Amino acid sequence: MGQTLAEQILSHAAGRPVKPGELITLRPDVVMGHDSLSPGIIKIMRQNLGVPHVHDPAQCVMVMDHVAPASNVSVANSHNIIREFTREEGIKLYEVGRGICHQVLVEEKLARPGRVIIGSDSHSTSYGAVGAFGTGMGSTDIALAMGTGKTWLRVPETMRIHISGRFRPGVDAKDLALKLARELGIGGATYMAIEYLGVSWMPMQMRQTLASMAIELGAKAGIFPPDGEVAERFEVPDWLFFDETAEVAHEMHVNLDELEPQVAIPHSVDDVVDLSEVVGTKVDAVFLGTCTNGRYEDMRIAADYLRGRTLAPHVRLLVSPASRVELQRAIADDTLDILLSAGATLTTPGCGPCMGRHAGTLGDGDVCLSTGNRNFKGRMGHPKSHIYLASPAVAAATAVHGIIADPRE
Repeated sequence: MGQTLAEQILSHAAGRPVKPGELITLRPDVVMGHDSLSPGIIKIMRQNLGVPHVHDPAQCVMVMDHVAPASNVSVANSHNIIREFTREEGIKLYEVGRGICHQVLVEEKLARPGRVIIGSDSHSTSYGAVGAFGTGMGSTDIALAMGTGKTWLRVPETMRIHISGRFRPGVDAKDLALKLARELGIGGATYMAIEYLGVSWMPMQMRQTLASMAIELGAKAGIFPPDGEVAERFEVPDWLFFDETAEVAHEMHVNLDELEPQVAIPHSVDDVVDLSEVVGTKVDAVFLGTCTNGRYEDMRIAADYLRGRTLAPHVRLLVSPASRVELQRAIADDTLDILLSAGATLTTPGCGPCMGRHAGTLGDGDVCLSTGNRNFKGRMGHPKSHIYLASPAVAAATAVHGIIADPRE
C-alpha cells in the first residue's frame, strides 16, 4: 500500500514509515514565530520550560507581520523583545515591512517541497502550496520545539479533493475555497491532511489561497503535489510524489466549470451563499489583502476592474500587499497606480486589518467585504461590525458600486 503526501513527508522526517493515527516525534525543518505571539513564546521557553536558549538557531525564524509597524507603545515594546531575543540567539528575523510570514517563507524558500514547518499562526497550512507539511501550533508547542529542536504530532488521515474543469471568468481559487467551506463546514476535515488533485495547471498564488484556507475546514495540513509551477521553482525530492494507491479516509469531487462566485456571510466562514444572494448589500469598507489574497495577482485582478473608475463616495478600500516583493511587482507595472488613482489606501506589507488590531480597524456597525479568511464577530474590530468574505474580483466591483456587486456584469 502506498502513502499519501502527508505520510511520505512525516515518514521522511521521522526516519521510518508512519501511518495515520500514530503518535510520532520528529525534528521540524522550520519553527516560525510572529510578532503577536513570540514574546509569550520566549517567556514560556525560558521561564516555564527553563530552557535558556533555542536548540538550533538555524531551525528558527521570526517575522514581524501581524501588528507591524507597532500600533502603540505596548506593541513597540513587544517588538523590541523579539529583536533582542533574535540578536542574542542568532535567529533570522524578517523585519517590519518584509511581509506576511507565510508569503515570506515561500519567497525565501524556507518553505519548500518535503519539509515540515510548524508555526505560531494557524494559517501555517499555507506551506502546503509548495508541497510541504505546514501546520500551526500553540505557543507552548512552539516554545518546546524551539528549545528542544523537536515536536510531536499525530499522523493525520487524508482527504482527497479531486478538481476538474477550469475557472470561468470572474471566478477563482477564493471561490473554490469558500465552496469547500460551504460543502464541508468548519469541522469537515478536522485533523486531516487535505490533498488537492487535478490542478497541475494551477499557479502558485491560487495554491496558496487554497492551502491557507485548509485550516478553515479544520484540517491539520493542506498539501498540493509538487508539480507544475512548484516543480519549476523548487527542487522536489524524488521520494515525494502523488501515489494513487495510498488509502485515504474521504474523497470529494469538484467541477470548476460549474462553480459560481461565492460569498461567506457574517459571522462564519462556512455560512456561504452564491454571490447572487447578497448582491446589493451596502458596505462601508473593502479590504484586499491577507495571506489568502494579498499577492500581486490579486491586486492585478482588482486593478483591471478599477481602471478608469473610482471608489463609491462612502467606501474606503484598504490594500495590504502580502510582502514587499509583491508590492514591488505591483509598482513595476501600473497595478498600484490604478489602485491608488481609484482612491485605494495602501498599508505596509503584512497582515494589515485582518485581525482588527491596526491599519483599518472596523467600528460599531461597519460592514466590510474582505478577501481575508475569517469573518467571526470582532475579527476585524468591533464585535458589532459585519464581514463578508469574497474574491478580489468581487471586492473590486463592490468598492466601485458601494454595494456587493458581481464583477461579471
